[in-house]
Amino acid sequence: MFQQLLTPVGDSLLLSFLVAAVPIAVVLFLLGVLRRPAWQASLVGLIVCLAIAIGVWQLPAGLALNAVAAGAVFALWPVMWIVVNALLLYNVAVESGRFDAFRDWVIDHLPNDRRVVLVVIGFSFGALLEGIAGFGTPVAITSSLLIMVGFPPLEALVFTLIFNTAPVAFGALGVPITVLGQVTQLPDVSLGAMVGRQLPVLAIGLPFYVMALYGGARSLRALWPVLLVAGASFAGTQFVVSNFIDYHLTDVLSSLGSLILVLLFLQVWRPAPDAEFAISGVAAAHRPGGPAKWQGWLPWVVVSGVVILWTELKISAIGQQAIHWPGLDKAINITLYNKPYAAVWGFQPLSTGTAILLAAILTTLLVGLSPRRFFKCVGQTWVQARIAVLTVMLIIGLAYLMNYAGMTYTLGKGVASVGVLFPLLSPFLGWVAVFLSGSDTSGNALFGNLQVAAARQLDLSPVLIAATNSSGGVMGKMISPQNIATGVSLTALKGQEGVVFARTFPHSIILTLALGVLVLIQQYLIPWVIPG
Repeated sequence: MFQQLLTPVGDSLLLSFLVAAVPIAVVLFLLGVLRRPAWQASLVGLIVCLAIAIGVWQLPAGLALNAVAAGAVFALWPVMWIVVNALLLYNVAVESGRFDAFRDWVIDHLPNDRRVVLVVIGFSFGALLEGIAGFGTPVAITSSLLIMVGFPPLEALVFTLIFNTAPVAFGALGVPITVLGQVTQLPDVSLGAMVGRQLPVLAIGLPFYVMALYGGARSLRALWPVLLVAGASFAGTQFVVSNFIDYHLTDVLSSLGSLILVLLFLQVWRPAPDAEFAISGVAAAHRPGGPAKWQGWLPWVVVSGVVILWTELKISAIGQQAIHWPGLDKAINITLYNKPYAAVWGFQPLSTGTAILLAAILTTLLVGLSPRRFFKCVGQTWVQARIAVLTVMLIIGLAYLMNYAGMTYTLGKGVASVGVLFPLLSPFLGWVAVFLSGSDTSGNALFGNLQVAAARQLDLSPVLIAATNSSGGVMGKMISPQNIATGVSLTALKGQEGVVFARTFPHSIILTLALGVLVLIQQYLIPWVIPG
């Protein structure tokens, strides 16, 4: 059994920490400075990581390649299986005219103001898609809709990426929290409640933050009532559901509550017309024989209903298999915990991705799309998703390699050595994990246990610090190569992931620091907010 090394560089934690961070720094540099496509940055980062893992951390080459393969397979199923089918549903909506009808409904029923559309679609509707599918598809779909009403592609992507942080920790019907409870052996109900006492503080201000970026102080003054309704309704519902109802339903109920309340509020209040933000050059079409505008909601109602029923009836568990990865499962010992490192691939033939595929097929039948046009959508989906699939395989392969080599545990031990300031830096561990894996679920599996070990070593609250891993991870989602690659797949920005990364990176750091300050306050000044 291979024994992971924690301080292989001169027996120094600091030097080992710096070397372990090199693959991450390489990806960040190629994306943010050289503005390379995400697949190229991920490939170079993986090659550098292989060299360090084998040459410095002394991981046998066979184990290293096996770890990359395990990550690539996990990337394909379930991660990209969800993404590909969500994009297929989008293409069915486009081919059948329902996406245009949805755009027309938005233009007809919302004020002639791009700022309002940004809040309703980018924030409230995007959160609903995150709760159902996640993994970058909300960014791709909502940014496409924003582009159709006049937003430049770069602005549409950047703002939806920032908005996407609010619902991520409870995405896909609470799976990140469930996994966090499993890996830390802490009560998932307590973890969900704790996350529900962190993210609402940021969520209530998120519409104001994005509006300040887009429209400046003048727009804040003009739109503050609807911004308050959107943020407060989402944050309030997020807190109540995660703490007192069922954290699995947090995103769905929060987003629906926000969406419904904002739409109702806009029936009694509208901002003063502003020519600078008018939806000019785009009008609702009146197509003879075309679908009614309300039918634009049909694909999203169908997928919401199917996924909720799929989860409540536990259909995903039918036929599931725990496949112990040959040659990797328990072939490595985690030195930090002194226990064998499991490598188990949970294969679910009826996973959430399959539910979304069923929703796409049902939508096809409901809208009367012919088999030829359906398979045309399948071909379009492959063209759109293939680079994103490659990117995700590379970046999750990199994450698995760092994990099995022991490099991630070196990073975690290094951050934990800061002592009383650890709560400030704890969100950045989750940030790194989700940046690498593209998933808050994977980020919790990657660093959740490490956070708990550090918390107990420093006499901090394990529930608070574990929850912070998930809350901090959501801030890394907006700069994750996987998330950005999926987001650009439906726009004219393919191959320009580095440009998008450079625009979102500062906001990712600002919001993660804000969360760190909140965690410091919760740990040292108001510890009574931490669930027992």
